Amino acid sequence: MAEDAPRRRPTLDEVAGLAGVSRSVASRALNNAPHVSRAKREAVERAVRQLGYVPNPTARALATRQTGAAALVVSGEDPSIFADPFFAQVIVGASAALEEADLHLMLCLAASDRGRKRVEELLRSGGADGVMLMALREDDPLGRAVEEAVMPVVFGGRPVGPAPRWYVDVDNAGGAREATEYLLSLGRTRVAALCGRLDTEAGRARYRGYLDAVLAAGLDPFPPGEGDFTEGGGAAATAALLADHPDVDGVFAANDNMGVGALRTLRETGRRVPDDVAVVGFDDLAVAQVSDPPLTTVQQPIQALGREMARMLAALVDGQDPTPLILPTRLVVRASA
Repeated sequence: MAEDAPRRRPTLDEVAGLAGVSRSVASRALNNAPHVSRAKREAVERAVRQLGYVPNPTARALATRQTGAAALVVSGEDPSIFADPFFAQVIVGASAALEEADLHLMLCLAASDRGRKRVEELLRSGGADGVMLMALREDDPLGRAVEEAVMPVVFGGRPVGPAPRWYVDVDNAGGAREATEYLLSLGRTRVAALCGRLDTEAGRARYRGYLDAVLAAGLDPFPPGEGDFTEGGGAAATAALLADHPDVDGVFAANDNMGVGALRTLRETGRRVPDDVAVVGFDDLAVAQVSDPPLTTVQQPIQALGREMARMLAALVDGQDPTPLILPTRLVVRASA
């Protein structure tokens, strides 16, 4: 009588099918990755017991490091955005931290429908061990794609709406409040705000900080002057501001690019800075030091933002569950205010 054939070992695909989840979710549940819901984890555990599945030790060891790469994704309309000094510093910080974690850095720009689709596919396919996602605007389709991601996602700056589970941000409201309070301490009583994009949390938070300071001083706030975080946008917003409110004596610009644009418009319209109008920016980019006059600004630790995003992502890839992080800001006083 022939011997019985050895019983075939159940596969991970069979576990996933029985649990009603994808293969990648099943793999991460078996490896105790933190980015799996409790319901899915329990479904996988039931399927494992029912099938008698035993993980392959080699595959288990490699499960959370499938590609050896982490992606930095920026959502924006300008293909040259990575040349912006802000993002250049983020890349420097993230690259250094990923090198320590033995992860390669991939740069992805969602600047078109095709670019967004490629990023969405990356999130769904597991083409990287994790993603750092920046510059996300309200109703950005990438926000919905993150919900289907099969790898951990760390946000650089909180998106509009409920806070995600993992993010690194700076104290945007606190920094803007300090900048505005400084202008008020100089005796300025007609202080306006250039807010950047108000479909971003950074733009909204910096305007909230401005509002807090002005209202606490018992003054009337100006409506937000949206300048899209660019020098040209800041110049145009300042021109519109002066047309409506020629008696303005202080300007808080929500980033240095807009602050430099404000300086240009003020100079072109015959306003002296800081005698007639004092100006404070936000970021402390190199341009703030060489502007005319040098720009008083709120310094945010931009390289540290990139570095801490990468460290948080590396911790997630290694199965840890880090907590969100808010980085401090500080005022740097120069000649513009």
